[in-house]
Amino acid sequence: MSTLVEIEAAIERLPKTDFQQLREWIAERDQQNWDKQLEADVADGRLDQFAQEAIADFQAGRFKDL
Repeated sequence: MSTLVEIEAAIERLPKTDFQQLREWIAERDQQNWDKQLEADVADGRLDQFAQEAIADFQAGRFKDL
């Protein structure tokens, strides 16, 4: 396996189009990881308190129309 330094050096040598593809791949991969973490947090109930607070604020009229 390559070290991070080796990977960075290889990225620096990429042609512009390959760098663009890599950047898009990394962004997509990062989004997938974020989605998985959010789904896990929801399933574990970690966001329930925030949802309850938001609903209570809405019901109490503490909100702004966007």
